[in-house]
Amino acid sequence: QVQLVESGGGLVQAGGSLRLSCAASGRTFSSYAMGWFRQAPGKEREFVAAISWSGGRTDYADSLKGRFTISRDNAKNTVYLQMNSLKPEDTAVYYCAADRFWVPTRSEEYDYWGQGTQVTVSS
Repeated sequence: QVQLVESGGGLVQAGGSLRLSCAASGRTFSSYAMGWFRQAPGKEREFVAAISWSGGRTDYADSLKGRFTISRDNAKNTVYLQMNSLKPEDTAVYYCAADRFWVPTRSEEYDYWGQGTQVTVSS
């Protein structure tokens, strides 16, 4: 069982930056690939980024490459999402998720989810 808690969301102006964190419970964090997803009001949940168990492999939504960076610190049981050059369309609830397998974009495959953190980008 893995419990995930996101933090770092908030209100930011367009062009600004935020770093989201997702802290995981347990001593097997390095056994899980991690993903970030987001859901805007009235829209389906969409893939943002994923990182493999050791951090050696990453995957991003094409539209977000170059602005968002995923990383992890297995010693701290934490995965991060650095978001730069934020746009109003990035406004959403951001979720982190964990799975033992590498299933980066398939949200239905992830076994564990956090409660989400709200990111609001004002124009």
